[in-house]
Amino acid sequence: VQLQASGGGWVQADGSLSVSCAASGFSLDDYAIGWFRQAPGKEREGVGCISSSDGSVLYADSVKGRFTISRDNAKNTAVLQMNSLKPEDTAVYYCAQGHYCSDLPRDFRSWGQGTQVTVSS
Repeated sequence: VQLQASGGGWVQADGSLSVSCAASGFSLDDYAIGWFRQAPGKEREGVGCISSSDGSVLYADSVKGRFTISRDNAKNTAVLQMNSLKPEDTAVYYCAQGHYCSDLPRDFRSWGQGTQVTVSS
């Protein structure tokens, strides 16, 4: 089981970035895929999650309306599309595999390596 994150980078405020999470060793649609982020000196926090059962998506209030989580089953890849980015979105972003959607990191068992997103003001 492996999750490989790619994308991210640097952008000015109000810009857009995306992060992809490619899965290997399992089918992405058999599991919930959570997205988390961790800024320096802060705890890891949930950004959103796409469920395995019906593909429904939950978002943290801080990103609702700006971020979109999707899943491409043919490519076995999940995508976090981030629009209208703010400096406070700066963090390392992670994808993770779990049995159900949750905003708690402990509920997810396999993690991607994380990718940096930096938003300048």
